[in-house]
Amino acid sequence: MLDQIEAAMERLRGVAHRTPVLTSRQLNEISGAEIFIKCENLQRGGAFKFRGAYNTISQLSDQQKKVGVITHSSGNHAQAVAITGGLLGIPTVIIMPNNAPQVKINATRGYGAEVVLCEPTQEARESTVQALIDEKGYTLIHPYDNDNIIAGAATTALELLEDVPNLDILVGPVGGGGLIAGSSAYAKLSGKVPYVIAVEPRGADDAFRSFYGDEHITSQNPITIADGLRTTTSKRTLRLIKEHVDRIIKVTDAQIIEAVGFMMERMKIVAEPSGASTVAPFLFSKEFAGKRIGIIISGGNMDISVLKNGLVSLDNSLD
Repeated sequence: MLDQIEAAMERLRGVAHRTPVLTSRQLNEISGAEIFIKCENLQRGGAFKFRGAYNTISQLSDQQKKVGVITHSSGNHAQAVAITGGLLGIPTVIIMPNNAPQVKINATRGYGAEVVLCEPTQEARESTVQALIDEKGYTLIHPYDNDNIIAGAATTALELLEDVPNLDILVGPVGGGGLIAGSSAYAKLSGKVPYVIAVEPRGADDAFRSFYGDEHITSQNPITIADGLRTTTSKRTLRLIKEHVDRIIKVTDAQIIEAVGFMMERMKIVAEPSGASTVAPFLFSKEFAGKRIGIIISGGNMDISVLKNGLVSLDNSLD
């Protein structure tokens, strides 16, 4: 798999942004650790997803490119596929759940994709996609259950570890699992990081239950403010996670909102809840004091109204 990741990095050179790695003195003091934050919120399309989308679509045959591609996504992968389609002149159709943040729906359409809304379940996503593939002959660009998508996502960790060597721990979020599957595989197979942590919302903990159990657990329409982490792992991503991830930590929506606020106020970074989830564990614990830690912020496409609603809900729960 290392060869696939390195080949993906070559395809992405000069196309994807090499996103910055930032630090926060206050976060270091709170956690007792030395933390380095890889800012994929500053990637094209506002998330790491561009890496996998471009790596995958650029390798399609001329006929596949002519007919067009299709995917299902709550937003970040949707935008990545739309942007890639625009760059390569390929028609793109995106199936999005009808509860996806409006900012992500608008952005996807703005990048030139055709958006088709469906019910917010995995079954509805997949059946809508399959019906259009059967009718039009589109090529599916799955958000995470695809080796080229995973290899592209893994270049996030490759860049981070080039810029910041000798990390003790690598941390990434887990939803569908493509980012953490690829990043953990690169970290372990390259021998550059000995310990990998995935972070998951408490309200969408199917990866946690699958990781620590004996079966592949899937979830339907889980409830969490981290909309990008509502998807469920595939057998492919779960296999890689079980091979290369050492631990999964669950965080609450309240902790995620605190992390979003911390990054805005202290680091002047806009990170969507899914992205900020990886910072949350280190705002509330000194368990990893003394370690050098690389944290991946997966994206920054935040619907402000969702954050406001989350804050209102939390306020009401305290009454």
